[in-house]
Amino acid sequence: MSARPDPTRLDDKVALVTGSSSGIGFAAAFRLAELGARVVVNARTQARCDEAAAKIAGAGGDARGVAADLTTPSGVETLFERALAAYGTVDILVNNAGIPSIKPAEELSLEDWRRTLELNLTAPFLCAQAAGRIMLAKGSGVIVNVSSMLAHISLPGRIAYIVSKRGLDGITSSLGVEWAKRGVRVVSVNPAYVRTPLVDGAMARGGFALDDVEGRTPLGRIASPEEVANVIAFLASPAAAYVTATDVLIDGGWTQYGGWS
Repeated sequence: MSARPDPTRLDDKVALVTGSSSGIGFAAAFRLAELGARVVVNARTQARCDEAAAKIAGAGGDARGVAADLTTPSGVETLFERALAAYGTVDILVNNAGIPSIKPAEELSLEDWRRTLELNLTAPFLCAQAAGRIMLAKGSGVIVNVSSMLAHISLPGRIAYIVSKRGLDGITSSLGVEWAKRGVRVVSVNPAYVRTPLVDGAMARGGFALDDVEGRTPLGRIASPEEVANVIAFLASPAAAYVTATDVLIDGGWTQYGGWS
């Protein structure tokens, strides 16, 4: 049999991953680079961006770091201007930057509500809008939004986070439908708990432990960032060319399990 091109490869593509100095974002940026993409990594500080980019470059990848505060339109503009200056285009956007919010609804301040929605919902919209203008002009591109299983289910004390992630899935379905015929795919990944510094902090503040997560998950363990990154990379690749305007649960069976613990 003659060899066919590997549809999971991302050679000559440019990927921009927000919130990619650690956790899921860094794992996604690293995996995309392994598959041949040139990667723009992002965090609030240039030092963290440069550290992440250096790790990718040290493993043989091509990466640049761009610091930007994505809760402001000017921050998003800076991010995309510098990405275009570095690589000339953007083929893949991974909207990963986000923050948890754990507090009883009656105690949640308006400031915390707005802060959560600004980073988890408004920033991905602004980034998708900026990326969309680039992608629509050339008739191709992929946006992967990092949502959550909490877009499908609810847990106490997480109203701002849940609303932000359900809104993010709304962005996915809306833009996925609107831009499909113009060559741009938009999808969400919806992880359950993933072993990242953010989740470790959420466990400490939220009154639950790793054993609770593992006991509740049918697969019996918490996910690794690399497992989520693998799904992101697949969805961003030509291998997923017929997948758009939908979300993919990466939850170890959590949302379908109807047991007691």
